[in-house]
Formats: sequence, C-alpha cells, structure tokens
Amino acid sequence: MTAVAVLRLVALAVLLMACLPPHLLSKALLGRSRWPQRFLTGVAWICGARIRVEGTPPSPRTLLACNHTSWLDIPVMAAATGCAFVSKAELGHPAIHWLADQNATLYVRREERRNSHAQAQAIASQLRNSQPLALFPEGTTGPGTHLLPFRSTLFAAVTPLPDGAVVRPVAIDFGPAAAEIGWVDEPGLDNVLRMLGRTRPIPVTVRLLDPLPPSTDRKRLSEAARDAIESALFKSPRQSPIGKGQ
Repeated sequence: MTAVAVLRLVALAVLLMACLPPHLLSKALLGRSRWPQRFLTGVAWICGARIRVEGTPPSPRTLLACNHTSWLDIPVMAAATGCAFVSKAELGHPAIHWLADQNATLYVRREERRNSHAQAQAIASQLRNSQPLALFPEGTTGPGTHLLPFRSTLFAAVTPLPDGAVVRPVAIDFGPAAAEIGWVDEPGLDNVLRMLGRTRPIPVTVRLLDPLPPSTDRKRLSEAARDAIESALFKSPRQSPIGKGQ
C-alpha cells in the first residue's frame, strides 16, 4: 500500500466521522438528511476526482441511466446530481451496505428474472421521491474503452413512463484515463488501493443528456439510452465507437 493510499484512507475515515453525527441528528429530528450526498461528494474529491458537469440538473422523478466504469462512478454521480442509486443486492461488507442505505439505495436481484415485475414496481415507486434515481444498465463495471450490453429489464419501470417521470442518459467520461480507470477482472481491494494510490487527479465530465422520448418498449428505450451515451463518450478522436455487444 502506497503512502498516498494510506493518506486517502485516513482522510476518508475522518470525513466519515465528521459527517456521521450531523447525519444521524438530521434524520432523527427531520426524518431526512443531505449528509450522505455531502459525504459522497467529499469521497469523490478525496479519491482524486475533479468533476465537471455538462447539461441541466436533473429534476425529481428522473431516472438517470449511466455507463459504468468504476466504483468511483457512485460518488461522482452523487456529487454531480445528488441522486440515489439502484444497486445489486450483494454489496459485500455490511458496513458498505449500511452506508449505501443512508443514501436511499434501492436493491435489486438482477439474476432473479421472476422478480422483474416487483423490481420494476420498486423503481417506479422510488421515482416518486424527491431524489433523482440512477442505475447502471450494464450491470457491472466495464473496461472504459467501450460499453457493455445494456440490460433492458431495468427499464421496465419506465415503459410506459410513470406520470411526471423522465429518463435521461448520462455519460460519465474519464477521458484519456478511462481505460486505466476501468475495472475488469481485478480483485476489489486491489482495485481500490490502486485507485487510491494514484498521484494524479482524475478529471471526469458528467454529461447529463437530453431526456429520451417516452416508449412502451423497454428494449427500444434501453437501446436509445445506450446509443446516446455511446455517442457522447466516443464522439472525440481519442477513441472510436465500439459496436453494441462487443
């Protein structure tokens, strides 16, 4: 473990201890708290992310469909939009699960197709809350050089759209560092320590794209979201677009 990684781990622990008391007090007195978003914003900065946001801020009842390159996407998106997340149910350590709970994370078991209707209902219900809701349709982190196929089942909650809801694709762009940031076939702890040990900042642009036209076809909506994100990520000469499913 490098000295930089150690310093960042210490800073993250201090940040957590500083945010916990006001968060718990706010929840006890008001029934709600903005401290999880503040904590995740601090996490993104401590980990080296330097965030630039393009596009209009998301309104409540917005489903944000994002590409997924790294665990760093989560604090980056929280910092950029104040969103909650749709996550796989298996997050590993109970402490990570508890932290995710504090930001109103919605858990789904993506491998249980028999429960897809219940998952769609849960997503539609959470869209009634004030926080935008973000999901990663690839279902896992990718290499950063191209998008993985999107899982259309996650769009069932918005085909058709609930009243007042919109779907917005989001391109999380790590620029030339995307391939280095990408997390594939690397043990989780090794990846975390490698990322924390970076000495250079990580510029990342969060592009909040235009809402998608409503659709009653989840596969068509999924393809439209993927096409919009792919275009936003790979329109520059640094990389070439990769075809769907590659």
